Amino acid sequence: MNKYEAEFSNLVRSFRKKHMGKGPSKITTTFCKNWAICEMEGNLSPVEKFISNSEDGKQVLRAARTEMVKEMYRKNPPIEMEAFLECKYVDLFVDIDIDRDFGMSIFIFDENIEEKYCK
Repeated sequence: MNKYEAEFSNLVRSFRKKHMGKGPSKITTTFCKNWAICEMEGNLSPVEKFISNSEDGKQVLRAARTEMVKEMYRKNPPIEMEAFLECKYVDLFVDIDIDRDFGMSIFIFDENIEEKYCK
């Protein structure tokens, strides 16, 4: 992870803390073409971990976590990320493995950020 990817990880963490109250404990970002791929560990709160003790709880939590995060970025465009990367945020793909407390977010931008920041 280079310094730009590390700073992007910090922006993701602060955005999530601001809008969700808690950010992941560890984020690793990789720029690939126009994607910023973020691997995240330590996403769940203690209450969410308790809810995940049942299969129904896991399903509800996974659906809520993936849809809630996407909606959060729709309602609050990540202008700090756009300013940092000097390009426009386009879309976001999100998934989480509740059992492992491991999530992935793939941010899509309108320019090749790998070319801009990984050479």
